[in-house]
Amino acid sequence: MTLDTAFTGYANPSLHAQGLYIGGKWEAGQGIPVLDPSTGNTLAEVPDASIDDAMRAVDAAEAAASEWRGTPPRQRSEILRRWFTLMTDHAEELALLISLENGKALTDARGEVAYAAEFFRWYAEEATRIGGEFRHTPSGAHNILVDHEPIGIAVLITPWNFPAAMATRKIGPALAAGCTVILKPASETPLTAYAMARLGAEAGVPEGVVNVLTTTTPGPVTSAMLADPRVRKLSFTGSTGVGRTLLAEASKSVVSCSMELGGNAPFVVFDDADLEAALDGAMVAKMRNGGEACTAANRFYVQSGIHDAFVEGLTTRMAKLKLGAGYAPDTQCGPMITINAVEKIDRLVSEAKSRGARATIGGDPMPGSGYYYPPTVLENVPTDAALAHEEIFGPVAAVYRFESEEDAITLANDTEYGLAAYVYSRDIMRAMRVGRGIETGMIGINRGLMSDPAAPFGGTKQSGLGREGGVTGILEFMEPKYFAVEF
Repeated sequence: MTLDTAFTGYANPSLHAQGLYIGGKWEAGQGIPVLDPSTGNTLAEVPDASIDDAMRAVDAAEAAASEWRGTPPRQRSEILRRWFTLMTDHAEELALLISLENGKALTDARGEVAYAAEFFRWYAEEATRIGGEFRHTPSGAHNILVDHEPIGIAVLITPWNFPAAMATRKIGPALAAGCTVILKPASETPLTAYAMARLGAEAGVPEGVVNVLTTTTPGPVTSAMLADPRVRKLSFTGSTGVGRTLLAEASKSVVSCSMELGGNAPFVVFDDADLEAALDGAMVAKMRNGGEACTAANRFYVQSGIHDAFVEGLTTRMAKLKLGAGYAPDTQCGPMITINAVEKIDRLVSEAKSRGARATIGGDPMPGSGYYYPPTVLENVPTDAALAHEEIFGPVAAVYRFESEEDAITLANDTEYGLAAYVYSRDIMRAMRVGRGIETGMIGINRGLMSDPAAPFGGTKQSGLGREGGVTGILEFMEPKYFAVEF
């Protein structure tokens, strides 16, 4: 496959550089170059939205809000279901587009498209199942009716690492609930978001229900939208630092917030674990999307009895990974998203090595074009190294030795984050006990992959507020309304 022959259908970057998508119309413009991380070359340019553009997007969302709110749940459901079908029909083109602008290996991109589409199917089903409540008051004085109504216009801010899935995970429940939305994707990977809008229009999403804008000034643009009293919801996925800033902005207008923020997932392996299963899980938990995932295993805590065998096995597996352009058919690990990402990884690895950590493979940035960092395994990493406390967001596995169950829990909790964790042990009672002891929103027990549209995704501590996915995800976009009824 070559780029010349691959730029067809939805994989064509220029198709998704037609302009801002506001009120069902494409508005031409340029200003933001979209780069191929595999080469550093420009794929296309997308518009750089201003505050005025953002306000027009809010206007469009407001104009469509009443009708969409009143659209029967079954009709909303059928539109989401058609959107799912269209994503499935164009899955290979979408996967290539993601690989082009994000750099992830095609196998990972195909997995993302399937995962992303599933949110539309799941919320197509949940749209018709929005529940209410009826009960008598304990005093018997009246009856309690509780309804759930759409919260209102929602601003959705998504990151670059999963450009399709992070968008559908927010759009799906918002539309199912009856909300209109403004999606602001990351400027590194905006083409996939515009592709989603194009598919949504084809699926029958009414004009103004979904609006998409890209900008190089996300702070002022987002602040302006949050200050508008018509905007009632912010759903953000990104770094904890930016999340704190957005929470402060949202507080000025008391805007409801859902936040999926940073992670620093521990991967705990006990002596009695199935070594091969633990290594299989480690490769998935660490190397999915080249380590550029909020749920990525960053800190590998391995009990002393199995430690050396685990390091040897992980090193062997990492050494076999084929590095290359994300869209090359045989690539297993693509480039990082930007040169800044590579420099951050190198800083963390270099600091750990200067303090005694040893790289059993990798450990140094790669020369040449593109933003590559090799799969790396580090052992003897000090527990107070920066690597142990900052999100790596790259293909680096830092391995630490532990002795007791209590030590494992203490080490796992030694972080401000609490998004995901992994535990491997043949003793399921111990695995569950340790899982309960770790302060986190999600636990993989003898599994290296936990994300599922049917499950509530989110974290504790500095990893966020609220949940996405599952039966609870739609409630993030609804307000309960209580009726005190005399009858």
